[in-house]
Amino acid sequence: MASAEPSPRQGERFLSDRWRRHIPQWLDKRDIPESGMIMVTALIVGVGAGLGAVFFRWLIGAVHSISYEHVAAYLSYPYYLVIIPAIGGLIIGPLIYKYPLEAKGHGVPEVMEAVALRAGRMRHRVVVLKALASSICIGTGGSVGQEGPIAQIGSGFGSTVGQMLKLSDERVRNLVACGAAGGIAATFNAPIGGALFALEVILGRLHTVYFAAVVISAVTASVISQAFSGDTTVFTVPEYVLVSPWELLLYTLLGLLAALGAYLFARTLYLFEDGWERFPIPGYLKPMIGGAVLGVVGILSFKIDDFPAVFGVGYETIDLALVSGLTFQIAFALLFVKILATNLTLGSGGSGGVFAPSLFMGAMLGEAFGQVVNYFFPGITAPPGTYALVGMAALFGGAAHAPATAILILF
Repeated sequence: MASAEPSPRQGERFLSDRWRRHIPQWLDKRDIPESGMIMVTALIVGVGAGLGAVFFRWLIGAVHSISYEHVAAYLSYPYYLVIIPAIGGLIIGPLIYKYPLEAKGHGVPEVMEAVALRAGRMRHRVVVLKALASSICIGTGGSVGQEGPIAQIGSGFGSTVGQMLKLSDERVRNLVACGAAGGIAATFNAPIGGALFALEVILGRLHTVYFAAVVISAVTASVISQAFSGDTTVFTVPEYVLVSPWELLLYTLLGLLAALGAYLFARTLYLFEDGWERFPIPGYLKPMIGGAVLGVVGILSFKIDDFPAVFGVGYETIDLALVSGLTFQIAFALLFVKILATNLTLGSGGSGGVFAPSLFMGAMLGEAFGQVVNYFFPGITAPPGTYALVGMAALFGGAAHAPATAILILF
């Protein structure tokens, strides 16, 4: 006779369905005002986004440590620079092939698609799968950023909260924006920048009540992040001054060049993605091949302490540019090598964001431009690092179509 006891999976589903049914009923009995409900849920999502960002950054560090301290010890230099990214691609390949909506992509476009087409409703597993795929990709050397995945992780948590409470489509969208704002705020320690990013990019509009909710979520996530990581900024930025009003013309020219750089990056990324899509090999093997090719690029490119500057998020190299620590030749070359490395990673199916690569490219463009104008106009120009900072905001703003967010985050 068959047992009448439910299986563990059926038991989990029963408990999940029970919570989804009883939590909305319990809240309805309390007759909580809508504005109060919006603020409470925003606070919850902010806590979740902040903790998610902290855990995700820790996971990247753990994967990087295992890869380049323990695994690399058994391999010869520089061959492990090819082998480790290939192994990372081999691990995430089946994951991305089976769950492309959750694990593949840049992060932010997937959130925007969910808001525009599915009323902000995202599958619950996106949080775990995105964190796993992106941390392995970045930790093993993938030339992508952590900001997009963190925004998607926070948005996925916000969507899950909204669906559990059976909220309306509009309020679910708002919680998705709260999660994205919290993720960006926790990453850059910039709560207002994170809030503006969610309104400018994710929602595309400004609403008074929802603005307050997004700000609450962003501030909460930033506080959570600071509690674990300290009150430190992402980049080490010296004090800059405007040496001469004539520099404004040079900054305008730099902005035009950054627009071309953003267009080049976006255009080539689409071409690489289309090319890899037509490549006649199984989809789950493409990230491995992309990782191996990326390793070759890393071996041939500029390195810091024997580690390729174009691997990972590249914050250390950006810091060098901000203190005018790169030559024109290195900065100019890294601009194009980073475009190639990021296109290889994402085009082949890697998982990660384009925020950090955009900032990296902008910093290299600004540093190279600053070196040139300092050579020709030494008396009226600030150090090249100043132009690197401006280039970061300009290229990132052009690539993300979010100029106000770029200004606030960098400022």
